[in-house]
Amino acid sequence: MSPANTVGTVIMGIVNTTPDSFSDGGRYLNPERAISHALELVGDGAGVIDVGGESTRPGAERVPTAEETRRVLPVVAALAERGIVVSIDTMNAETAVAAVDAGARIVNDVSGGLADADMLAAVAATSADFVLGHWRGPSSDMYARAAYADVARDVTVELAERLREAARAGMDPSRVVLDPGIGFGKTAEQNWAMLAGLEHLVALGPRVLVGTSRKRFLTAALSDASASASAEVPSVARRDAATAVTSVLAERAGAWGVRVHDVAATRDALAISAAWRTGASWTA
Repeated sequence: MSPANTVGTVIMGIVNTTPDSFSDGGRYLNPERAISHALELVGDGAGVIDVGGESTRPGAERVPTAEETRRVLPVVAALAERGIVVSIDTMNAETAVAAVDAGARIVNDVSGGLADADMLAAVAATSADFVLGHWRGPSSDMYARAAYADVARDVTVELAERLREAARAGMDPSRVVLDPGIGFGKTAEQNWAMLAGLEHLVALGPRVLVGTSRKRFLTAALSDASASASAEVPSVARRDAATAVTSVLAERAGAWGVRVHDVAATRDALAISAAWRTGASWTA
């Protein structure tokens, strides 16, 4: 059996039940395949499984709520029945409530409640925690809003206001997790600047979740590092290795959790980081 996560950082494993997600679209449309993959991620050390039924890749169009719930609810229910902590990745209040009713314990909204005006109040009325993502507009034209004076400080200010809005909707701040929205409405350079200034967001107080997994800005950095100007797009394995490095750096900056596709690589990277930090000795 694969080893469980023995480090403090929460690893959120990604399960996309979509045909068009940028990395694994179509692989887990079948509920049984999605459930099986989720169980593998738990065995690899995931403490939370994040189930999504709508792609948020750049340029993605919205999915009808009925289709989104059809994709995610069987998976959410099956995993919750097994005692797994499930997060529902959605921007729709209706989907969020249905998933919580099916057993989800976290609602992960990349829009921070901006895409659906009913989201904050709807989640506040449940017992679920809420991942409040930084967002400036829909995936279809997110880069049109990528203008910041100081991206880390600007994102922190904007998320602080969304945190206050969640409190006004009746949500205790202890239930909120902040996500700086890496890859959402930010250029590659702005993503790196946000990560370099992550301590500003951590200093607000709520838990912080960082999601860099396989995202385009990593690919750009890896391509730049290649000796060949005509190098191909880095493989999934290289992107997963890069993700694991950013996960360690996020953990060291104070992040509560990281959201990844390759749970095992991130688990191992975090374990090595912990051993380095504590000087722990290992026995066979």
